[in-house]
Amino acid sequence: MIIGDFLKALGQIGDARFRRVLGLGIGLTFALLFAIYAIFVTALGLFFPDTVSLPWIGEVTWVDNVISWASIPVMIVLSVFLMVPVASAFTGIFLEQVADAVEDRHYPHLADVPGTSLADGFRDSLAFLGILVVANIAAFALYLLFPPFAPFIFWGMNGFLLGREYFQLVAMRRLGRDRARKLRARHSLTIWLAGGLMAVPLTFPLINLFVPVLGAATFTHLFHRLEGTSAP
Repeated sequence: MIIGDFLKALGQIGDARFRRVLGLGIGLTFALLFAIYAIFVTALGLFFPDTVSLPWIGEVTWVDNVISWASIPVMIVLSVFLMVPVASAFTGIFLEQVADAVEDRHYPHLADVPGTSLADGFRDSLAFLGILVVANIAAFALYLLFPPFAPFIFWGMNGFLLGREYFQLVAMRRLGRDRARKLRARHSLTIWLAGGLMAVPLTFPLINLFVPVLGAATFTHLFHRLEGTSAP
């Protein structure tokens, strides 16, 4: 049944609201990563001089250029790890548009819900970003200790985090924060399995950028199935 929820979400990927949230999430992610890179290079320029005098060599004037070029692969590696968490956080801000699109198409009998404020959405998304980044950095130790199990550790951990966050964000639109938390606790294993399904595509470049939107849509279907509000 989780696969069915995912296939319904995948079948709606061409929806204009899906594309809009996807574009906003990716665009804002690239803008933020570019800003981080600019700040990083500027900071390096403040700590390293333009020229350095070396014994027997003399004055070297290309130090800043070498540092600037060396920073590019560093930021590329960091972007690989930060791209999806940042995209997930930005998508979380606009998640309500994805859930609305799913409900308009598949659950038109449901009453409209008051929208979550932008401040609440930003706060929850920022907290989610922090948890994702810290958890994935901490998981490096486990990857090094148990290399053969690294993919399973990655899928299990991120599946838990994605499932927990997306279900909570979707459910509290209709139930409120406390009731959504209780429903999530009752179905924690199902939610974890659904999150694991979302985590597997994270290991594939470019495809992983679709995960936040597909995850929001999948968990909208999952919520209504668990809550018993599916179409009659």
